[in-house]
This record gives sequence, C-alpha cells and structure tokens, in this order.
Amino acid sequence: MSQPHLLPHHDGSPLYVPDPVEGRGSTVRVRVRIPHEFGGVPSVILRSVVDGEPRFHQMDRDTWRPARDDGATWWTGTLAVENDVTGYRFLINRANDTAVWLNGEGIDHLEPVDAQDFRITAHPAAPDWASEQILYQIFPDRFARSAGADTRPAPDWALPMQWGDDVVHTGPDTPRQLFGGDLDGIVERLDHLERLGVTLIYLTPFFPAGSNHRYDATTFDVVDPLLGGNDALVRLVEAAHARGMRVVGDLTTNHTGDTHEWFVAAHRRPGAAESEFYYWKDAAQEEYIAWSDVPSLPKLDWTSSELRRRFIDGPDSVVARWLQPPFNLDGWRIDVANMTGRLGDVDLNRDVQRMVRETMDAVAPGSVLYAESTNDAAHDFTGDGWQGPMSYSAFTRPLWHWLRQPQRGVFHHFGIPYEIEPRYSAADVVATYRRFTAAYPWNVRTVAMNAIDTHDTPRFAERAGDDLQLVAAGLSLALPGTPTIFAGDEFGITGVNGEDARAPLPWGAEPHLAEAYRQLIALRRSSRALQTGSLRWIHADEEALLLVRETEDEAIAVLAARSATRIVVPISALGRAIEATLTLGTLEVAREGDSLILTTGGPTFAALGAARVGSADLRQETAATV
Repeated sequence: MSQPHLLPHHDGSPLYVPDPVEGRGSTVRVRVRIPHEFGGVPSVILRSVVDGEPRFHQMDRDTWRPARDDGATWWTGTLAVENDVTGYRFLINRANDTAVWLNGEGIDHLEPVDAQDFRITAHPAAPDWASEQILYQIFPDRFARSAGADTRPAPDWALPMQWGDDVVHTGPDTPRQLFGGDLDGIVERLDHLERLGVTLIYLTPFFPAGSNHRYDATTFDVVDPLLGGNDALVRLVEAAHARGMRVVGDLTTNHTGDTHEWFVAAHRRPGAAESEFYYWKDAAQEEYIAWSDVPSLPKLDWTSSELRRRFIDGPDSVVARWLQPPFNLDGWRIDVANMTGRLGDVDLNRDVQRMVRETMDAVAPGSVLYAESTNDAAHDFTGDGWQGPMSYSAFTRPLWHWLRQPQRGVFHHFGIPYEIEPRYSAADVVATYRRFTAAYPWNVRTVAMNAIDTHDTPRFAERAGDDLQLVAAGLSLALPGTPTIFAGDEFGITGVNGEDARAPLPWGAEPHLAEAYRQLIALRRSSRALQTGSLRWIHADEEALLLVRETEDEAIAVLAARSATRIVVPISALGRAIEATLTLGTLEVAREGDSLILTTGGPTFAALGAARVGSADLRQETAATV
C-alpha cells in the first residue's frame, strides 16, 4: 500500500474546512490536498448527500496553501449544509484514466459506503476551551486521603483498608475495599497536578453508593459524606478554578443502584410514582432488568416523563443542579452512554442525550459533555448531544495491540474474547484509528478522550516498560482529542485488570515519569497545531508511525517508534517540520537532499517543529531528552 504522504488528504479540520458552519442553509469551503507525487489530476468532484440524495459539484484548483507547504496542489469547492448532518466525500479523477474516492477512512478505487463519509454538522461544537485541555481522571477513593477521613465511620458495606494495603482485584471484596480517599485529599494534592500541567479534572462518581466505585448511587442529591459531603466538592471546584483548572463529574444515565431512593420507592410497590423509572419483569415489580444482569444496577426506563423531569430536563434536574452555584462543575462524563435509553426495540438514546445537552446549555453555557462508548460510536456523536467520546476503539485498544509486550497465559482484551493475543503493526494502528474516527465530525474528534488506560482497564505499565508507556502517552497528547491521564500513570503504577489498576497512589514515592509527562504536556499546551490542527499521516510501517498536525502557520511532526527503526520521508511532506524539539528516547535527524532521515535507537516519541526560513543548515535543537 502506498505510504500516506503520497495520497490525497482531507480531514474536516479548519485547515480543510476554513469557514464556520452557521446552521442549516449555510455554505462552507472545503479543500483537498493532493501531493505532487500522486500524479496528474484533471478534476476533483465533491459528492455530498442532501435529503438522502447524492449531489456532485466540480472543485477548482486553488493558489492558496498553508505556509511552508510546497509539496502539493490544493483544490477548493463549496459544500451546502442543508441538513443537520451532511455527509460528503471526493471523487478524484486521475490523468492515467483511473479514479479514486477519498472519504474518512482514506483512498479507495471502489465506491465506498456512505457510513464512512466525512460528516459536517450544523449543531454547535463543544466549547473552544475543551480542545485545549489536559484531562486527569481521579478515582476518589484511591487518589489521596485527608486527615478528615479518619473521623468518618465506614458504612456497613465497606471493608476498611490502610492506604498501603494491597488491592483485592478479584472476588466479592473488590467493590467493598474502602481506602478512604476524599475530595479534600485532592485539594491537598493540586500542586502536583498543577506541576504536571493538568487543566481538567474528571472525577468518577461522588454520590453516595454501596461500593467504592460509586456507580451504584443511592441518591443524586448529595455528595457522599465519605468524600466530605457537599462542602468538600465546593472547596475542590473553587480551589481548582483558582488555579485555572476545570472539573467534570460522572453521571450514570443508564442505571442507578438498587439502594437508590427511586428504586427503593418502586421495588415491590406497583403504583408508586417511581415505578415507571425502571423495567420490571413481573406485575409485582419483584424482578427487574439490570445493566449486564448485575442486580445492584437496575436499568432506567427513559419513556418516563417524570424520570426525565427529575434527572435531565430543566434547571431543577440532577444534570443542572451540580453545574450551578455553589458547585459549578464544568461538565459531565456519562457512564455507559452507548446503552442509555436502549433496550430491545426501544431506542431513546438520542432523546436523552439531546435533553441533557439542552439542559447544560441553558444553565451552564460553555460546559462540556463527554460520553463513554466501548465500541463504534460514530452514529451516536453528531454534535447535538454527547460531544466527546471515550476512544477505546479508535485509540486505546489498537495502541495496546501495538505496544504491549507479549504475555503467556491469561490476556486482557478489553472484553473481546480473542483466543490469540492480537499483535498490531504501526500501520494497523493508523488504519484502525482512521476506521473508527472516519465518520466523526471534526468538532467531535477534537474533544474525544484519548486514554492509554482508565479505571476500567489494566494499567499500561502492566504490559509495557516506561519507554513504551511514554510513546503511548505522547500519542495521546499528539492526536486530535483530549489527552487523558489516569491518576497514577506518572508513577508507573501497574495493575492486571480494572480493579487492580485502582491502587492508592503511593505518595512519598517518586513519580518517576512525571518529568516526562510535564514535557509532553508543555509541548501540547504550547502548540495550537497539536490542539486544533489537522491530522495528516506521513508514514506507517511495522515499527513506527509519523504524522503531522498543522494549522495555516504551524506544523508539528510527531514520530512514535516501538523499536529501533529508520524512516526516510520527503521534507515537502512535513511542512518543513524538521527540527527536533522534544525527544523521549533516542533520535538522530539527518538531511539528505530533499529527504529527512529519522533514526531511532529504540522506543521513541519525538516532536519536530518547523525550520527557520532561510536557514542553510538543518539545526537540531533537542529541548528535552529522556
């Protein structure tokens, strides 16, 4: 297969769609970049779908090009945005009497299906600040424990533990172990997060529950007293805001706990107002539908207008309350968002997510809405509801399959029952990423959560050394989306599964990866190209991949290598991004004619910036080497 830098490109970013979408009925310019090496192109046709019917429009050669890009011809056309979501792709006619299609997944000589077309949405994008964030996920029970935790008696369900005790990661005690981390403990450690460069804290649930994970809430009306109660959340948000950080919470719109006040009011009580909130298997309301048949997590029935009123609709709802004073959260992450409102022939997912979004926009304009999905989520993310998906399919899983070290025995495959452990090449990572992000509107891709691990997965360090973890972390900060760090990654914490990964942070020990994380985060925060720029793949083989993020006036090339390797690419493909500005690993950069030669001595993440205009020599500035 041809290397990506030789192929035509479009991605929906502002570089390729420079005009803002001003609702239905507006028009925007769209651009295609065609490298000179691709050969002669007599015409490029824009194909869009309006009201279900394809339309074709001739595009024109354009004299415009980004700064430093002299390796391609650009074509421009006009796209009419006549539906809430408009799909489009390009037909590129070649001078050799062949033609190819360009859609979100790439180039194909066969006519592609509409599902993988680029999509542009007339719905408002996530707030501008969202694409600039460095997200740090905190599982409150395991992050830090304040002195106040010693005064709080453990509930009946809990198995109290000392901070340094081992985590029980299998069996009935996994949700019962209580280490006593609380919200004031987080406040006391904000200096650590600020030094890392964190700008957004994501708290897993803080409501009272019957477990340490708190996804089985007993109420949505108060903060768990074990965490310090309502006042502690106010203190945390105010302290974070004072440092320029934001805070988002975690909501379970798919289910409650079986000890939740709504469920208790309805269970075995036909006729109770809350009866319509759940799915019952019998008239006596004894048996019920639960998430994944886990009895402690009864599933919510969103056909109930009263449930909507209490939970998601309007300024008095659960969704609204915590976004307003005195709490002032900056948004929500929705647990099991892909299953919310869906059961059998019922599908109210779109209704729920739109209502949540409308409520958030009304009471807290500028708040952000992330949503969990463990599979192909493109059909759920069109811009009118959930804003940022968790990128397990597009990012986390393929990255693990490429970088993790082989292991005999029992493997963790993120719920997929492989009998043989997948082993990906870097080219497979790129192909998978393109497949699962193809149909996302660009404004969805820019806020997708890119995590190398979370509280629901093993720790990346369990299956890879520090050098490979930094390669993975670098990619999470280099790709479009929200870089997501699970608390403890900077310590190199290990864990064989999601429960084991939730070990208490070893305060007092050296977070030996923190300096490298600081460097990566500083690079991301200093570069508009890495925050909002287009994504163009340059090279991908077995061991390494190379990409460019670029705006009109900035280009950053990013190299990620699994092992020692050598890559030769034309400088014209890089937008003149040929000077090493950050290297984690070992990298030699050399210039040979019009080509750049990148040689690594082992696992390496590196970023290269633009050469000085008029510089006679290649000037390698390594700002940091780990």
